[in-house]
Amino acid sequence: MITGILIFWPLIAALLLLAVKGEQVKKLAFAASLIEFAVALVAYYQFQLNASTQFGINAPWIASLGINFHVGIDGISLLLVLLTAFLVPVIILSTFGHEYKNATVFYSLILFMQMALIGVFVALDGFLFYIFWELALIPIYFICLLWGGDGRGKITFKFFIYTLSGSLFMLLGLIYLFLHTPGHHSFDIDALYQAGRALGGTAQSFVFWCMFLAFAIKMPIFPFHTWQPDTYTVAPTPGTMLLSGIMLKMGIYGLIRWLLPITPIALHDWGFTAICLSVIGIVYASCIAIVQKDMKRLIAYSSIAHVGLISAGVFSLTAQGLQGAMIQMFSHGINVVGLFFIVEIIAKQTHTREIEKLGGIRSVAPGFAVFFLIVLLGSVALPLTNGFVGEFLLINGVYQYDALTAGFAGLTIILGAVYMLRTYQSVMLGESNAFTAKFIELNNVEKAVLIPLVIMIIAIGVYPKPLLDITEPAVKLLIEKYFISMN
Repeated sequence: MITGILIFWPLIAALLLLAVKGEQVKKLAFAASLIEFAVALVAYYQFQLNASTQFGINAPWIASLGINFHVGIDGISLLLVLLTAFLVPVIILSTFGHEYKNATVFYSLILFMQMALIGVFVALDGFLFYIFWELALIPIYFICLLWGGDGRGKITFKFFIYTLSGSLFMLLGLIYLFLHTPGHHSFDIDALYQAGRALGGTAQSFVFWCMFLAFAIKMPIFPFHTWQPDTYTVAPTPGTMLLSGIMLKMGIYGLIRWLLPITPIALHDWGFTAICLSVIGIVYASCIAIVQKDMKRLIAYSSIAHVGLISAGVFSLTAQGLQGAMIQMFSHGINVVGLFFIVEIIAKQTHTREIEKLGGIRSVAPGFAVFFLIVLLGSVALPLTNGFVGEFLLINGVYQYDALTAGFAGLTIILGAVYMLRTYQSVMLGESNAFTAKFIELNNVEKAVLIPLVIMIIAIGVYPKPLLDITEPAVKLLIEKYFISMN
């Protein structure tokens, strides 16, 4: 029942919101998202800390094709459900200082996207997973197209084609597995696991690349990333937050939930290639971030670098790497939403995102400078912040796989510190100028957005045990049951 509410409440709220006009739309959307967060908290408190799938629903949908409405939550799912339910109210609240044309449609699309994202994270039927995967693309496409910046038409079209193409490859892989399920064909996750593991090396490699392409584009990792910087930059800030904070986690989740257990032979053959692409992306995106002049574009490239490390940790096939990936997905979502909101505040007050034109904000808005610094330190993985926990585990996992690879992967911390601290120095320190002299402190709404994010950054960094306890049993089961450990 809880899983059903988590999926369908945002959809119901989105449809009801279409009948509302005026200033009340954003408040009602925020209230609806808070109800979703409350339901997610109920799921968290009722969740038993073991590897089982809980709160399940398994009802026939298209029985003739072996398709069921099969959903449920384990530790891996729960962490991403909590992330989605936590960030959507924060993202909606961040819009309160901005008026959007056709606000009813705008907020309905956000809630509709929340429904699809939750569906992706709880689906236990391959076809249902694909449906939710595609549904998540529709609202973000229109959010970027209708409320984005200059050049949004061409850029959002490229984003749509990229992600849709990857999705079709994934569908091809799922259908291939479906046709090889034993007995009566089924899209049930366990049947697809069994079918995939029974395939020979060549067939598994085919399925691996079909699914890997979809997940690699969504994250994205090198060289499938070219849609991301432009899309993140041109999208309205709430759209960028949804893309970076939650939507890219769909790709990483897909690797862990669907790819690793299905293609163990192909992972042995192609895992090193995937890790190499991930590590190349870390160094490549970090170096490009260093020379960026636009703050929003800089954070977009930094996101590619962080996701590259997460992907490398997943393909290390170690308990530490997978645990690190789960925690870092949660932490990255919090940090990147905070960073994009900070850039939005700066751009709103100074009418520019160019780093070279800014400076001296700390002298006129010291409180804002403190919030910015905490979010930044979480992003660069300072000890006792959330970023450190995940990156420590990830590098540990990659080191167990290969020490040299871990050395290159660890460059994300060094290079990240270079471009983030230098950006902070250029934007916040020094003398104020014509752009920043009239910069004012945070208002109550902006504080309400940043305070929960800052609390989470510090709380997870100081005491990550609750999050680790959620995912550890499911991760151990994944390794022990499907023999994906390199040991």
